[in-house]
Amino acid sequence: MTERSLQVTYRKGKPFSAYLYLSHQTGEKSAKTVPSADGLLVVDYAKDGKPIGVEITAPTAVPLDRLNRLLTDLGETPLNEHDYLPVRAA
Repeated sequence: MTERSLQVTYRKGKPFSAYLYLSHQTGEKSAKTVPSADGLLVVDYAKDGKPIGVEITAPTAVPLDRLNRLLTDLGETPLNEHDYLPVRAA
């Protein structure tokens, strides 16, 4: 089982992109992606329709409350402020 974790990629010391891995079976692959209307968030779904991750294409443009609204809509536990610090630390 892969546990939830946030991976942040930096460019010139600033967050460039991020990916929030949601809890899912190890080795499970994305079968479908659904971007938000503005493209800032992209949800990856497994073959069974369960969300397995969220790509944050412009981390500094996505406040934590927006990400948490999406997580709530997906039936996931919201992310706490401490876990989102790597995005805000820029």
